[in-house]
Amino acid sequence: MSENLPSFSPCDALVAVMVGVSASDQNLRTAELVAIERAVNHTPVFANYDIDRIRPVSQTVMSLFEEEDGLDALFGLVRASLPERLYDTAYLLACDVAASDGRLGEIEAEMLAEIREQLEIDRLHSAAIELAARARHRVL
Repeated sequence: MSENLPSFSPCDALVAVMVGVSASDQNLRTAELVAIERAVNHTPVFANYDIDRIRPVSQTVMSLFEEEDGLDALFGLVRASLPERLYDTAYLLACDVAASDGRLGEIEAEMLAEIREQLEIDRLHSAAIELAARARHRVL
């Protein structure tokens, strides 16, 4: 499949990272899907994004997850499509999706670590982003 990968827009790449973290534990939770849609609807970087792109981007991510080297292919696509200045935005959005259902499983935590590594997010910055995401999704 790797030879036939679609090209992503920068916003597609951001959606792919969010879907990737949600799908990493093979359980796309409703809260996570709502978090992705909310991010696309309310985050300024998506101002001109066609929300109908979420489905085909999600399908691409799910197909890649079925491939042996799919995760590497996904990150290759993301890095090729996303300007470096948006790497921390991608990590923030991924953390928001992971925190949205109130629990962070081991597999999701590993996926966040992989995103951090692949996008070379500074450890101090990632800690601040993670804390903000947890705080934003806390409930009484």
